[in-house]
Amino acid sequence: MVSTTIETLSQIEAARQPLRVEDCVLAVVDIQERLLPPIFEKERLVKNSQLLVRLAGLLSLPVVVSTQYAKGLGPTVPDILSLLPAGTNPVDKLEFGCFGNGEFCSAISVLSGRNTLLVCGMETHICVMQTVLGALNQGMKVHVAADAVSSRTKLNWRLGLERMSAAGAVMSSTEMMMYELMGKSGTAVFKEMLQYLK
Repeated sequence: MVSTTIETLSQIEAARQPLRVEDCVLAVVDIQERLLPPIFEKERLVKNSQLLVRLAGLLSLPVVVSTQYAKGLGPTVPDILSLLPAGTNPVDKLEFGCFGNGEFCSAISVLSGRNTLLVCGMETHICVMQTVLGALNQGMKVHVAADAVSSRTKLNWRLGLERMSAAGAVMSSTEMMMYELMGKSGTAVFKEMLQYLK
């Protein structure tokens, strides 16, 4: 009972804390050419992931990208790949959860002081969920853009979101994350992003 209360308080605290640019890393999980076609509301997933990647570039937010067995499932889709900062090389993995992969863990560990993982990608109930659980078990705070993740079925998308929420991740939306990170209107970043938010 005591441990459940502590976990609940920790979840409440994570949800109350505003996102701060200097704390965050964006993880783009497995948005790949051969995986994308059967995904539920795939256009929404790609569009919202693009928004997050664009904002990350404008705010100099680190972006860590993964692919699942790229040799068989193809590279990151061009719509996302073309927006990534120069020199961003996706971490290719066989593990479903990114934190089971040494190269991914190394990419996160060099970003000292960044303790909050923002997540988009697919599939919600497999690679995204296992990545989120891995981040939480590493002591990171995690915010999932519920409208920038998906699965092949609506049921698995919803179940994945529920499991991550129950585990302590903060469920968010692309716009919630973006406006929280931008903080106010009138800035150069806000003006640049506004054209994509209409």
